[in-house]
Amino acid sequence: MTSQTITAAASGTWKLGDLTVNRIGFGAMRLPQHGEAFATDAVPRARDQAMGVLRRAVELGVNHIDTAAFYFSRLRSANELINRALAPYRDDLVIATKVGPGRDPSGQWLPHATPEQLRGQVEENLRQLGRDHLDVVNLRIVGTDSIAERFGALAELRQAGLIRHLGLSNVHPHHLAEAQSIAPVVCVQNMHGIGASPEQREFLRVCGEQDIAFVPFYSIAGTGRTAGATTDHDPEVHAIARARGVSTAQIRLAWTLHQGPHVLAIPGTGDPDHLTQNVATGSLRLSAEDLATLDSVHHESG
Repeated sequence: MTSQTITAAASGTWKLGDLTVNRIGFGAMRLPQHGEAFATDAVPRARDQAMGVLRRAVELGVNHIDTAAFYFSRLRSANELINRALAPYRDDLVIATKVGPGRDPSGQWLPHATPEQLRGQVEENLRQLGRDHLDVVNLRIVGTDSIAERFGALAELRQAGLIRHLGLSNVHPHHLAEAQSIAPVVCVQNMHGIGASPEQREFLRVCGEQDIAFVPFYSIAGTGRTAGATTDHDPEVHAIARARGVSTAQIRLAWTLHQGPHVLAIPGTGDPDHLTQNVATGSLRLSAEDLATLDSVHHESG
């Protein structure tokens, strides 16, 4: 793969509401620091390097960036980096953020926001990003309780013009149905990758049937989660990567994109070379044999 010449357009496009994005995007979680995201002792990433990665991503055709106000290290904020690197923003650039969780200045997690506190989180994202509205806001939750009050609060902010589109993160199917009874949902952002459970696979399929974007997180990191890309790959993943002359991370990402045209990838990195490889994966077409092999691993470990 001559990744230097491949742009995010090779991955195809999908719509978040009325906003068209390339299916390969960029996740900003790992941008503010080296090492594990959210670690209170993490070493902040150099501002110039982080801003350079963001600008290079846009040069490579990435027009969907995933962020959050709680993505920060001791010296760096993902939203601040995005603002400094990319403002004034291109008309086709879609920035999606998340609300619900919060961290205090020392980096410790706070209780999830109440419906009344969500407006403050939305306004904080607006301020940090230098926007007068947010393209997409995902309500991120933990647990199975009703989200009606919280999602309803965001729906009111959408009606007020502060938010263009709404999505959900880390949710169950009943949450999607509950939210849709209140306002349109353009995307579901859940953990998904090789080894996903049957329930996770079914939820991805249901989203596709309803033309809702499915935005997987940890599709490369896998069991590494916030620490980064997993090294615990199945032998089949290694074998296909060697045969294709690409990295195991690219195979995991390519498999994810093959799960449906509504699947949008948001791999994150602070490394320019990894960024180029991630974007190039949008042109990697796995064979039916490759997919059957990876699907068998997927089902066995799901």
